[in-house]
Amino acid sequence: MDLKELADLIFPDVKEISYYESKYPERNLPEGAIVTRFAPSPTGFVHVGGIMQCVINRQLTNQTNGVLLLRIEDTDQKREIENGISQIVNSVHDFGIDFDEGMINETEEKGNYGPYKQSSRGEIYRAYAKYLIEKGRAYPCFATPEELEEMRQKQESLKIRTGYYGIWAKYRNLPIENAIEKIKNGEPYIVRFKSMGREDRKIRHHDVIKGNIDFPENDQDIVIIKADGLPTYHFAHAVDDHLMRVTHVIRSDEWVSSIPLHLELFQTLGFKTPKYCHYAPILKEEDGKKRKISKRKDPEAAVSYYHEEGIPAAAVCEYLMNIGNSNFESWRRANPDKPMSEFKFELSKMSTSGAIFDTVKLLDVSKNIISKYTAEKIYTDSLEWAKRYDAELQEMLERDKDYAIKVFGIERGNVKPRKDIAKWSDIKNSILYMFDDKFEENNEEYEFQKITDKDEIKTILKEYLEKYYNPEDDKQAWFDKIKDLAESLEYAREVKEYKANPESFKGHVGDISTVLRVALTKRANTPDLYEIMQIIGKDRMEKRFAKFN
Repeated sequence: MDLKELADLIFPDVKEISYYESKYPERNLPEGAIVTRFAPSPTGFVHVGGIMQCVINRQLTNQTNGVLLLRIEDTDQKREIENGISQIVNSVHDFGIDFDEGMINETEEKGNYGPYKQSSRGEIYRAYAKYLIEKGRAYPCFATPEELEEMRQKQESLKIRTGYYGIWAKYRNLPIENAIEKIKNGEPYIVRFKSMGREDRKIRHHDVIKGNIDFPENDQDIVIIKADGLPTYHFAHAVDDHLMRVTHVIRSDEWVSSIPLHLELFQTLGFKTPKYCHYAPILKEEDGKKRKISKRKDPEAAVSYYHEEGIPAAAVCEYLMNIGNSNFESWRRANPDKPMSEFKFELSKMSTSGAIFDTVKLLDVSKNIISKYTAEKIYTDSLEWAKRYDAELQEMLERDKDYAIKVFGIERGNVKPRKDIAKWSDIKNSILYMFDDKFEENNEEYEFQKITDKDEIKTILKEYLEKYYNPEDDKQAWFDKIKDLAESLEYAREVKEYKANPESFKGHVGDISTVLRVALTKRANTPDLYEIMQIIGKDRMEKRFAKFN
């Protein structure tokens, strides 16, 4: 009896691996093109770290004329959720990222290197597992759960590493005829990889991001084909990355410890090893300590958080690029109007220690992004958000589209555009005072700041409407009349004039404009008062000012 007979018994009727090597040839791409993948499991929501990985992958493949593919790693089918693949595809698409190849929904895919769902690639994994058995580098293992638990307990009592390796690998050297007999007798088994490594020997690996790292060799005889016939992650990813001709594996550094095993798998299978690029995960600071951002603890770990808050996808991607490359922020300052796609991403400039997730910084980035939007885009995007999350805002925006766009147009297009909106969930509160019914419902107190005398406020409002307001005035003429009003009521026309001689005036022109602003909006800080007045108009101004008669 020989290894081929054993391999044929375990995997009858599978193709030779030469068939798959021919079916999935080297890609015809420009020199230096990067082929990489996003390979999630359909077991829950997409993590913000996954979006960061996609942002990086997309940037690198675009700038090298490469390929970004979506591979679904669904070998742990007990944990799958309904429509998990569609959720992944849609979540990533919501951030402006689409894949060149891979799954496009639960059942459909695009590309010539599929299937792109691991559960559909069983015959491929069986072919390569059979090849390893024929080479003497894989074997059937008949260890029962009870045997494995007993082994683990003995290892723990001896205070040594747990696992299936060395003298603990009970079925590693089982004679071929015995293995065949057990299989023919119907004994359950799985297939294990036969490692040739030794923990007391070291290997050195060069990681594109982390540099040279020394590891003990892998000596674990890992499972490669489970009892249900599906492969384990470690084996499947090696076969898939090879046949899909992946050049770079870009992933979180939680996988660094797997490098010795993955290198041995690639070498044993005769595959060219891709370049591994392990980046530090996004961190959170808690009680003075740093930890990985957590699905369980941190709402911002889920992509749904950004949709619910109304933070534009472009802002999230730009913020993640800030985290991803240390020189992006300086590039953005030097190129404020260029698309992010023109930035040259460099793996060597990724952090090896991890960046702290900074909500304040994210919202600052978002303010900058939104400040460059047209009023029409703000209207469209905020309405789209409101349809999902805020029915009241939706009604406000839809009752008069042209009016809403005028409201969003205040101070838009200036040399220094306003940066008061960080997310669509800010919108409603920022524009409530521009809608008469919402203004009336607002029970906020009028905070006039320096001028608080009711008769003085009444006089300012009455004088302005009767003598100084003219809707035909341009902004300069309008402000000159505010100064005239200030002067007529013994306030300084200029702030610097008041500061030079405060005892000669009741206040200055800024105090007068504050009274007008607060009476009109109930707010001391708003966008440009002239533009607000132009939109509201005299009749509505009179109604609001009438409260002080």
